[in-house]
Amino acid sequence: MTVSEYNTCVDTHADGLYRFILKQIRDKDVARDIVQDTFEKMWRKYETIEADKAKSYLFTTGYHTLVDYTRRAKKQASFSEVDFNAHKHEKQYSDLKSILNAGLEQLPEIQKTVLLLRDYEGYDYAEIGQITGLNESQVKVYIFRARTFLKNYIGKVESVL
Repeated sequence: MTVSEYNTCVDTHADGLYRFILKQIRDKDVARDIVQDTFEKMWRKYETIEADKAKSYLFTTGYHTLVDYTRRAKKQASFSEVDFNAHKHEKQYSDLKSILNAGLEQLPEIQKTVLLLRDYEGYDYAEIGQITGLNESQVKVYIFRARTFLKNYIGKVESVL
């Protein structure tokens, strides 16, 4: 990758990476720091990265930087901490986005990550597996569980609208 290709990558993917990180941690300042750290790590290796794989490298590095941050902050939740039956949305709202964001906050980190990569960023299962270090079957299971949780959390669409 050349310097101009690196600059193009920054211009093209910075917003998407920032949105992905921000959805994970909900802290604008920390998200900016993680994105900056990610681009710094990429800059240190830009000569060895192929330009057509820059986006994948960027999101993989961003994800790993996020994981490192959450481990240091000791905010990582395990799957066993979530009781799918205990969390259910029953209030009547007209803002589906806020309900969805509240539901996303209750998901375990890995489920939230794979769901955001799939539904918000548009990655396929293989790419998500490559970014997170999971195999495709695990990615599909985590996405299924996350969607099932959100479906149960939101309830019937009629109660939301």
